[in-house]
Amino acid sequence: LGATFLLFLLLLLLLLIQKHMIVQPLLSGFFQCGRHVERAHKLSHYRLFPKSLGQVISKFSVRELHISLTQGYWRTMQWGQPYQPSPPGAELWVWFQDSVTDVDGTWSELTNVLSGIFCASLNFDSINSIQPSASFKPLGIGNVTDHRFLRYATLPRETVCTENLTPWKKLLPCGSKAGLAVLLKSEKLFHSSFHSQAVHIRPVCQDAQCATTSWELRQTLNVVFDLYVSGQGKREWSLFKMFSRTLTEACPLASSSKIYVDVSDNSEVLTAQAVVLGDRRTFSVYDLTQKSTFGTTSSLNLLIRWKSSDAHMLRPLLHAERYVAGYRLQSGEIHTLMYNNHPYRSFPVLLLDLVPWYLRLYIHTLSVTSKGKTNRPSYIHYEPSKDRVKPHTLEMLVQLPPNSVTEVTVHFDRILLKWTEYPPDPNHGFYVGSSVVSSLVPSIVAMDTNATHECPLFNSFFPSKEETSYFVRLYTEPLLVNLPTPDFSMPYNVICLTCTVVAVGYGSLFNLLTRNFQIGEPRPGVAKRIANVIRKMRGVPPL
Repeated sequence: LGATFLLFLLLLLLLLIQKHMIVQPLLSGFFQCGRHVERAHKLSHYRLFPKSLGQVISKFSVRELHISLTQGYWRTMQWGQPYQPSPPGAELWVWFQDSVTDVDGTWSELTNVLSGIFCASLNFDSINSIQPSASFKPLGIGNVTDHRFLRYATLPRETVCTENLTPWKKLLPCGSKAGLAVLLKSEKLFHSSFHSQAVHIRPVCQDAQCATTSWELRQTLNVVFDLYVSGQGKREWSLFKMFSRTLTEACPLASSSKIYVDVSDNSEVLTAQAVVLGDRRTFSVYDLTQKSTFGTTSSLNLLIRWKSSDAHMLRPLLHAERYVAGYRLQSGEIHTLMYNNHPYRSFPVLLLDLVPWYLRLYIHTLSVTSKGKTNRPSYIHYEPSKDRVKPHTLEMLVQLPPNSVTEVTVHFDRILLKWTEYPPDPNHGFYVGSSVVSSLVPSIVAMDTNATHECPLFNSFFPSKEETSYFVRLYTEPLLVNLPTPDFSMPYNVICLTCTVVAVGYGSLFNLLTRNFQIGEPRPGVAKRIANVIRKMRGVPPL
């Protein structure tokens, strides 16, 4: 089966906006659509940069902010390495300036403000927030290493809907009125197998000497569609079939707006201009700033057909997955599997686990094995949880041997919560957030570095040359754990039984105490009554 990956990029540097969209076939009968927005500005400039986010940066002394809302799970083995990784649900991690004195208080206020901006219920508090010691290094300029100013939280059960997409689109310079943003139709985007929208803010340099700095805003939107559903069973796709819309013009504020279509698995190139980037893949380029691209109809509706039955994709060098073992409601095991598919290179990975407090971890049962042998981590950081206060935090640095599977196992006990702490559907289970795997993965592919000057998107997503390492962050599946659940129907049954007993007992006792008994004369027979009537008619006293 084949699938297509579509990545939409909007890049804005100061007053320069570049838009790019990538269409790439994947595996397993799916294709993905994604949007990427990147802007940089000074805090006093709000012509293109959204003022709401600029005020958040100033008020809460934010150094970096990364938030994502995702519905579904990215299948790395079927779809390849994600361009913009994100876990299912909601994720937020923030670096604060070192001038912040009360980080926890500022974090709480910031999450409330972001909930209003993105119309999301970001219930981040100390119960689901942690302070990583090694993961989530700053992505912007500055070597901030004091992790006291870092906060990370995730809500794996948070759902994403239209009310979250609307404020995301309003942050764009052209909104959804022009350019590639007109394709973002909610009823099409949410009828997908995977959907993720994110906002990333970080400080960047404006020149090589870093004499001036600015804030960079990057918005990403990735969507995976089922190729056979959107293509009605055919190995083809078009903009109209995917979004029910076509492109008519580029955003007036954009200096560059292009669509890249991966045609590596086809024998023909769709346009005259083609570039070879990344892992030797060929992309057909459509420049939306040129009127000739739209033709005489002033409308662009891409139609792509694949001749091959399967899309070619490199096997991911790093892959991770996780599951829960155990069949009882008392104890269990968490297994995390990390795959190193490199044929001859080993490399270290940093694993971060955030486990809720209602799962009692036994850290002495922690085991790491590779190829049947014990693999001792070179770094371990563990913070135990506090009931109803904070979760478990487990970080470790593990060396993955080449072409191997490394398994991390830890035992836990399930606890019985208070009956008021259970959600409305307690038998559905409780979600545990995804594990985070970070690593510098050695590259085994090469690219044409001269072509990266044309599009900075490829320069950041693909390795620059042979045998270099590039940063990869992956998320495992979230876990669904069942906890001991009381019989919530028992109070109803007790109330019914108690009321019945009280009604019967109290009613009988009340009748005995309040009823007045009197002795009455027996009623005379029929013959006697007739005789009394006759005697009354004759004026004789009755019997």
